[in-house]
Amino acid sequence: MPSNDVRNLLHAAVPTAAAGVVAAVVSGVVAGGKGALGAAVGALLVIFFMGMGLTVLQRTAKSLPQLFQAMGLMLYTAQLLLVLIFVAAFKDTTLFHPKAFALTLVVTTLVWVAAQARAHMKAKILYVDPEPSSAGKAEKTGSSA
Repeated sequence: MPSNDVRNLLHAAVPTAAAGVVAAVVSGVVAGGKGALGAAVGALLVIFFMGMGLTVLQRTAKSLPQLFQAMGLMLYTAQLLLVLIFVAAFKDTTLFHPKAFALTLVVTTLVWVAAQARAHMKAKILYVDPEPSSAGKAEKTGSSA
């Protein structure tokens, strides 16, 4: 994975993890140990699904750029469906507090999206390849054919 891709992943994952820690602490104070566990599971779920999605999307952009937009739409739909399946499977669980889990899931998803948008806006991504053509070199040197 190129360093720019890792940087984008870290710029989204670190604020999300921080929001997950804050949510776990708040949920632990409000709902006890089960609340903290639910918040931690929610934050880890978001970091895992969104991180995997960003990785897949970056690889698709490099290998098949013509499919980038369609892949992005399909990927976000798949992420939402996977989270919905996970929430539906654990809605009546006694392992952790479901409301703390759901609230953390929403908050950390919003933090991830905002952090990813900020990282993309701050990135200095070239939109033109800076490689000079051989014709451009000949014109600059003044040689004629």
